Amino acid sequence: MSNQNQQFHTIPLNSVESQWEILFNQFDKNRDGKISINELHHVLKQGAGDQYNVPPKVLAIIAHKADHNQDGYINFREFLNLMEEEPIAHNLTANFVNKYIHYTIVPRGLPKLRTAGVDLTDGDYEDEYSCNPPALCMIIISLIEVLFFSWDVLKLKSTESIQGPVASTFIYNPHRRHEAWRYVTYMFVHVGQTHLTVNLIVQLLLGVPLEMVHRGWRVILIYFSGVIAGSLATSVTDPSVYLAGASGGVYALITAHIATIIINWSEMEFAIYQLLIFGFLIIFDTGSSIYNRFFVDVDNRIGYTAHLAGAVAGLLVGVYTLRNLNVRPWEKKLCWFCFVIYVLAIGSAIMWNVIFPEYFPKEYY
Repeated sequence: MSNQNQQFHTIPLNSVESQWEILFNQFDKNRDGKISINELHHVLKQGAGDQYNVPPKVLAIIAHKADHNQDGYINFREFLNLMEEEPIAHNLTANFVNKYIHYTIVPRGLPKLRTAGVDLTDGDYEDEYSCNPPALCMIIISLIEVLFFSWDVLKLKSTESIQGPVASTFIYNPHRRHEAWRYVTYMFVHVGQTHLTVNLIVQLLLGVPLEMVHRGWRVILIYFSGVIAGSLATSVTDPSVYLAGASGGVYALITAHIATIIINWSEMEFAIYQLLIFGFLIIFDTGSSIYNRFFVDVDNRIGYTAHLAGAVAGLLVGVYTLRNLNVRPWEKKLCWFCFVIYVLAIGSAIMWNVIFPEYFPKEYY
């Protein structure tokens, strides 16, 4: 017997009745609680496929056995008995069940069907993508960033200066740390068109898909957690550096994808490939930032600390915040661990800013 046929014999067709009721309802088109013999013939042929080439007489025998009261129809109880007790029907319908489960989102709380230990519902995460509600949060954030940049461009007649009214008010300035909003609002300030364009493209390409699965409020929370972590980490490790741009938030979105891969590994169809892509992106860009920061003599050096801190924040907050389609015991512990680490790190950075003012450049009031 082939491996494929062996798989059919291992399908647990004596699963809970609710699982079979879902399948039964697919055949009961008029919802009258019964299916006709002709409909059953069609179902069994569809499930069997070309590989079985079941003769019509065999199908008629199966239908006759299923129709206990001989009324020409099969109700749910007869259908259930057929699926659980008739070995011929068991094999014929196995292929159809495989296809149905694979292409249908299994309702949460219902068991997943397996064949020989292989999960038949891989790709559940991809099925969660939805445009209802519409993914607008990252689009709105991006429009605000464009608006702020455009205002300074109109005022200064230049796209490369950060001396405009918006930039000077919102940029993270180490000499004006008492203006606490700057720890967040520096994300709205960008140094030139290239800086703005790159951030917009990346955050839209990464943020919108996250919103479609995890909803906007979770993505915004992760984005801002990366922004705050970026400014606080920079203030502690590189206290004289100015900060502009949304790179902390962008990096948080990158590692948020890694977080959702970790907690939804079994539910994602191409998890390993996505993990490799995002891992390479982070390593390459972080390496470039460090190289530019320490080995290239340029005026506008990239704040690599903000990148790294944003990435760590996105991973920690993402694991705790993003939707987990199938929560396992160890994942609950991981979520709380990530939450505690993030809170301790942010709290420590805030306390450092408050307790050791002499560590930082002189304040301008």
